[in-house]
Amino acid sequence: MFDFVHKHKTLIQIVLAVIFLPFAFFGVDSYFRSVDLGADIGSVNGRPITQQEFAQALQERQAALQRMVGGNVPPGLLDSPEIKTAVVEALVRQRLLLDRAATTGIIVPDSQLQQLIAEQPGFLEGGKFSNARYVEILRRQNLTPVQFENIVRRDIMVERVGDAYRSTALVSGAVTDRLLRINGQQREVSQLVIEPQQFVGEVKLADDAVKQYYDAHQDEFKVPERARVEYLVLSLDTIAAQTEVSNDDVRQHYEQNSKQFAKGEERQASHILITADASASPDMKAKARAQAESLLQQVRKKPASFADLAKKNSQDPGSAVKGGDLGYFPRGAMVGPFENAVFGMKVGEVSDVVESQFGFHIIKLTGVKGRGFEDVRKQVEQDLKRQRASKRFSELAEQFSNLAFEQGESLKPAADALKLPVQNGGWVNRNGADNKLLNNPKLLQAIFSDEVVKNKRNTEVVDVGGNTLVAARVVEHAPASVFPLADISAGIAKQLTMKQAGQLAATRGRELLAKLKAGEAVEGKWSPAKLISRRDPQGLATPEVAEAFKLDGGKLPGYAGVENPRGAFVLLKVSRTVEVEEADAAKRKAATDELRQIVAQEQSNAYVAALKAKADVKLKLDKIEQKQQ
Repeated sequence: MFDFVHKHKTLIQIVLAVIFLPFAFFGVDSYFRSVDLGADIGSVNGRPITQQEFAQALQERQAALQRMVGGNVPPGLLDSPEIKTAVVEALVRQRLLLDRAATTGIIVPDSQLQQLIAEQPGFLEGGKFSNARYVEILRRQNLTPVQFENIVRRDIMVERVGDAYRSTALVSGAVTDRLLRINGQQREVSQLVIEPQQFVGEVKLADDAVKQYYDAHQDEFKVPERARVEYLVLSLDTIAAQTEVSNDDVRQHYEQNSKQFAKGEERQASHILITADASASPDMKAKARAQAESLLQQVRKKPASFADLAKKNSQDPGSAVKGGDLGYFPRGAMVGPFENAVFGMKVGEVSDVVESQFGFHIIKLTGVKGRGFEDVRKQVEQDLKRQRASKRFSELAEQFSNLAFEQGESLKPAADALKLPVQNGGWVNRNGADNKLLNNPKLLQAIFSDEVVKNKRNTEVVDVGGNTLVAARVVEHAPASVFPLADISAGIAKQLTMKQAGQLAATRGRELLAKLKAGEAVEGKWSPAKLISRRDPQGLATPEVAEAFKLDGGKLPGYAGVENPRGAFVLLKVSRTVEVEEADAAKRKAATDELRQIVAQEQSNAYVAALKAKADVKLKLDKIEQKQQ
């Protein structure tokens, strides 16, 4: 188990990102100034869940979804009832687990919390924790140290309740073996595809088919509400690029933060791992150590055999195939015992057996390279520029917000005062924009608000991510409309034709499938046979793989069929089954860990459901369903 600081370092970084990114350089109150903060959306055991909590959590979930798909999620989806319901359930879950943590006596001592916060890079100056920097960063978010520390303390307490399930979830070896057999089994499959194009000539559309479809599916042919906009952008990157720093300043900044930039040298190592995790019995650990000691003696006798021994014996599948090579890594990248050994060795040296929470390692140091000033000069310069630009950005951001709001009839006053160009954003609609800066849910909501469209006002200044602020103005507006039938009739006719051709293909495919199952031969060219598995479908679609594995492996060849999304009907022939060989220890451990995670999550969900059933949970659905502005 990692020590407290190491274990929770990632958690506090997530907390920092969640709090700081959405509200950078504004403050929580200004971000939610258009939300009715006095209206609670519900309560758990008498403790309210505020509209502000919900709005913040919703924005965090929306931002996460945007990151997952590269920012291409339609705003309507991000503001859907399903997303809002999931956010509310997460808030209820958090509140229930926090109450449970408190009643069971789970605490986070001040000393541990202070140590954790003191090691966050964002709060360091000259490599040391700066209380002044800490307080100033929090002040910009309208947070006091006590408020921030309570947020971190709360999240750690909730995490510890979850740890109880992660550490106690049990999975039997029989279940693991069955999962490995199911996932590893291969089947030899051929395909015969009945394409809809073969039947296009047989399709005869009714004279009024296109018109009837058009009238019945108006939503498919809507042109969404659009607006042509102009906008201003203020970004930290732009200000940083315009910030001048001298060579002496860069050198001094490097020396003051050498640990952050240089991080010492990087080292390259190879290892042979014999696994034995923390839950292993003493006998299992002793057996694993003995195996590692035996391998070490072989390495000592023949050092050149290290790579071959790693390939044959190491139970780290990621590095074993490369002769144990782990590549270059800096301090802090590996677990403590492993890192201490590596950074105390000389190139070419082989360690004694080293024990970590993963098992027993034999380590060989294969390379060392430093990272001096010249290696990181550009990084140091950029960091210094951003550091100096940050304060300026904060000042300009407040001015930008005030000018855009107070002189809302035009973007020109803000543009002139901040020396920013007014840019042409082209046409955008409620569902999105081609311009990535404008394709932000909150900004699009602002653009199409009555205040901006009808009253001809600037939007509020919106943080679109990446320390970039945007304000926009509608130059031209076009309400939602429907494409004329004459413009799209040909496309509708083609769509209807292909749909009916697909139905004919499916009918023909099922006829052929019946013949195959009856033992009759059918005409057509089967694809070359290939071995597939559930985890490696070799290009087959998921429904095709499912049908192939439904067939009785003891009665082959077997036949199945399924329609694919293109309208074709795919006939499948399974000619043989290949059972998986017995898995090695590393694969069994990985599969067991995966199952444990699933079991732990299911147990955790059941526990929360039980807590919820006993708790007094009241939700105001009308407040949840209101559109967040």
